[in-house]
Amino acid sequence: MRKEAMLYTKLDKGLVRCALCAHRCTMKPDRLGICGVRQNVEGTLYTLVYGQAIAVHVDPIEKKPIYNFLPGTRSFSIATVGCNFRCVFCQNADISQAPREGLSPSAEDFPPGQVVAAAKRYACDSIAYTYTEPTVFFEYAYDAAKLAHQEGIKNIFVTNGYMTLEALEEISPYLDAANVDLKSFSDAFYRRVCGARLQPVLETIEAMHQRGVWVEVTTLLIPGLNDSDDELRRIAQFVHEVGPDIPWHISRFTPRYKMRDKPTTSIERIHRAAEIGREQGLRYVYVGNVPGDLHENTLCPSCGEVVIGRIGYHTTLHLEGNRCASCGQELAVVRR
Repeated sequence: MRKEAMLYTKLDKGLVRCALCAHRCTMKPDRLGICGVRQNVEGTLYTLVYGQAIAVHVDPIEKKPIYNFLPGTRSFSIATVGCNFRCVFCQNADISQAPREGLSPSAEDFPPGQVVAAAKRYACDSIAYTYTEPTVFFEYAYDAAKLAHQEGIKNIFVTNGYMTLEALEEISPYLDAANVDLKSFSDAFYRRVCGARLQPVLETIEAMHQRGVWVEVTTLLIPGLNDSDDELRRIAQFVHEVGPDIPWHISRFTPRYKMRDKPTTSIERIHRAAEIGREQGLRYVYVGNVPGDLHENTLCPSCGEVVIGRIGYHTTLHLEGNRCASCGQELAVVRR
């Protein structure tokens, strides 16, 4: 469905400038933005994916990954095609890169009201806008998020963090949590591997945290590209400066899409990254894509006891409210 976009400016000679993400694309008539799903039609900017769900699933919230917000609950997850990044290691390239690759996967007409109704039907405590980049289907997510709040359902963005502050201002009253990919602490990496820049991502993480959005951060560790001790230390230091209670997920890379020449990340390197995170004072450091790893668990920062045990996506809570059941320490965990 085509719908007039939010957050854009009409310019002279039929041009428009999109203010949704940090690319701030200026488009001539009939041209698409970098995301491939926003188009200038005769001087008006339209989203081409409103209500067009390419993926619909009921997931454990831990799959996002979100570990310290509503642990043990289910999240109704939706996506459309399109992305404002072109990561050569993309895990969901078949849908995120579809417009760029000239593909047209079949989408389901699934308007916001139906999204919320389905979330209620499947007893989901939240809706996650995920799999691709929710910023590029902003209008769809925004309308669903507003309806979700009316029904007491939380909203989660799983995002690359490349939205503008204007977009964040619009969505933040309805956005409860986000997992932001911090793919590297190198601007050169972002430009070469993702087709973007680092600074807007850092600004988004800080701005979300300041606005009371629950933030968790994920870094996919790619051998030889972003896994040096120095870079990991800088990532952990940044996250700590924003907030030492922000969970940092260190995820294991496996070859995907256009990056098949790199090996799978070693367990030793993943564990070293987790060690660096703790050395820098982060209280909640997790390992991803390593099922059964002890670093999947949430430990009490005070007594060290397991307060949320995880095996894959199965969770066991040892909490009294949001306090450790062993020592009573208050934890940075949001419960239902």
